[in-house]
Amino acid sequence: MCIKFFNRLLLTVAVLFVSLATVYGQDKNISKDLYIASTIPDSLKEDANSVVRYSSDEVTVKGPGKMMTRHHAIITVLNEKGDGAAFLPLFYDKKFSSIDDAQMLVYNAAGTMIKKYRKSDFYDRAAIDGISIVTDDRVLLVEHTISIYPTTIEIIYETDRNSYLDLGEWNIQTRERSVQNADYTFFVNPAVGFRYMNKNINIKPEKSAVGELEKYTWHVKNLKAIKPEDDAEAWQVMPKIMFAANSFQFGGIPGDISTWQNYGKWQQALNADICTLSPERIEEIKKMTADIKTDKEKAKFLYQYMQQNMRYVSIQLGIGGLKPFPATFVDQKKYGDCKALSNYMYALLKAVNIPSYYAIINAGANEEPADPSFPSDPFNHIILCVPFKGDTTWLECTNMQKSFGKLGSFTENRYALLVTDDGGKLVKTPRSNDADNQFNAEAHIILDADGGAKAQLKILTTGGYRDDYIGLAALKTDEQKQYLIRRLNMKQPSIFEFKPSTDKDGTKEVDIDLIYDKFCDVAAGNKQFYKPRVFDIWQATMPVLEKRKSDYFFEIPMLKTCVTTIDLPAGFEIDALPTDQSLKFTYGTYDVKYVYDAAKNQVISTTKFNLKNHVIPAAKYNEMQVYMDAIAKAQNKKLVIRRKA
Repeated sequence: MCIKFFNRLLLTVAVLFVSLATVYGQDKNISKDLYIASTIPDSLKEDANSVVRYSSDEVTVKGPGKMMTRHHAIITVLNEKGDGAAFLPLFYDKKFSSIDDAQMLVYNAAGTMIKKYRKSDFYDRAAIDGISIVTDDRVLLVEHTISIYPTTIEIIYETDRNSYLDLGEWNIQTRERSVQNADYTFFVNPAVGFRYMNKNINIKPEKSAVGELEKYTWHVKNLKAIKPEDDAEAWQVMPKIMFAANSFQFGGIPGDISTWQNYGKWQQALNADICTLSPERIEEIKKMTADIKTDKEKAKFLYQYMQQNMRYVSIQLGIGGLKPFPATFVDQKKYGDCKALSNYMYALLKAVNIPSYYAIINAGANEEPADPSFPSDPFNHIILCVPFKGDTTWLECTNMQKSFGKLGSFTENRYALLVTDDGGKLVKTPRSNDADNQFNAEAHIILDADGGAKAQLKILTTGGYRDDYIGLAALKTDEQKQYLIRRLNMKQPSIFEFKPSTDKDGTKEVDIDLIYDKFCDVAAGNKQFYKPRVFDIWQATMPVLEKRKSDYFFEIPMLKTCVTTIDLPAGFEIDALPTDQSLKFTYGTYDVKYVYDAAKNQVISTTKFNLKNHVIPAAKYNEMQVYMDAIAKAQNKKLVIRRKA
């Protein structure tokens, strides 16, 4: 993923690790009881790993690009799962921001200070994100190791910024953290056009005037901890308030984000001088594609050319990681990040007169989408949109193995901001269906009379399943083996041979040879009992709940099939076949059929599972839970064979 907008990380990091606000030292207005763990109300301990005893933020925005934040928070950590409160990273960039003061104070359960970290005790280093090899970003950080619980952590810091796109957000609660007292205050120049939006909470600010500035203050008290349900997305549950200003300035470049169109105009102007190849290269690109008939075929050729000749390298330098490297730079150096590679692809298409749009998006499986009613900057990635007539195509330019026109769970089914000549246009990326994400297998099992077996497995995958399996070839044999045994719920084989095969037209083939010394589950007298498959086509079951509150998220809709042929040993015959099953729920089906071919002494089973929608409404959870349990029972049915008399 392209780590694109460093300013958002700086604006929200304190929220993620502490909650928020500022004052100095032990403010006289703060009750000493807030440092004593025993004074926490019992209701705030339920489902909580930590408790925000006090949190107060003051954010002052005197004009576009001028923002100061003061932060003070007191958090009692109840157990090791709450240790994140004792880890404080403060991100900054010497060009755009600074950390003016930073402290961490540590108290025992009785409220006695046992450790104090000053700014000089913090580590100051490059903010390596695991992706970027060079970055302007830095981080000031400190971490205290908690040995006894409860422990109270007090955080104090000030930051100053000379650039911003939006004003971040107040994550009022993080998972399994209750809040005893918290407030958030903005002092804002009315000229910037301050805006805010509530998410998963309904509170209004107190408004007043302080000199020439407007003051907004939000208060919350005694919020019980929230423990999101399994496979729910926190952004659908956790309360927060998003902030933005219509007028902004970044790197000395002013802009307007009051509408998506205006924000797009700012990005379009930023990119205007870096999206064209040299005249010589343009002529070469035209010659390369001269014999290709249609624009879509040309686009596919150039996309594959880009994949074969460029590589993804994240280098976050300059204007906050917002402006791509020029297309000419990428063409010469043969690398770039998501911005640079998408811009380069734009330039390739431009060279042959195919229009396309730089598209800004929030990437990640089931990540929170941009809200159309609140223009801001919730994005972290760039892709490309090619608007062919009646057939808009989307290109992921950082994945050199991605099929042309396929996005996947990383960026599908959410809003992207297209940067057009007329400014920004918020449009939805396509949503894949079950047929786009297929896992199709053929298994041939040869049983031995002593209960062992040999098996050959052929797997064909597309879409999200292709993404999973295409990287297996790079793993060591033991890693491949353990991944597949865990992923497919396979028995442990005695011999495992992984044979990656073709990857053609968006379909990845994998072949696996297996030998089992013991494949039989149970042998009794002249009978042998087998699980009639090499792997389970579906593994998940869900706990019984009285009432589900949140939607349940899978990563993708999917279609899975398997045809299994089992050769019985010589001298054996069928004693009992598993019964056929046909199961349904609102968003999926499961079918399995068994046939015995007496002439060949073979059992052939055909299994099909599909999930039509990857988001299951909370109201349908109980129906899904019963359905998944029924699948598990169906897959546990045994094939019984016996020696012939």
